[in-house]
Amino acid sequence: MTDGPPAHPALALDETVHQRIRLGILTVLAETAECAFTTLRDQLQLSDGNLSRHLRVLEEAGLVEIRKGYEGRKPCTWLKLTRQGGAALRREIAALEQLLERMRTTDALE
Repeated sequence: MTDGPPAHPALALDETVHQRIRLGILTVLAETAECAFTTLRDQLQLSDGNLSRHLRVLEEAGLVEIRKGYEGRKPCTWLKLTRQGGAALRREIAALEQLLERMRTTDALE
């Protein structure tokens, strides 16, 4: 291993998490123990298909848990952030904070 400058904070961003819709999904789910699909869809202003596609990616990565059932006689889907999903979100936020700090210390945002 060679000594050199530390890696740029942007390299710590996770491709799965960083996509804006998926980042939105994870942050909404972090705010609650469980969330209905329709609530998440409405909050993020997405179509059913678009939300489903992003949830599939997050579920395959082990970041969200999807539970289907019924509320009365009506089918319902509930979503939950997994422990792994919470850790991934915390790492993403830490990387974003490092990027912001780097920009602030170089006065690049002024």
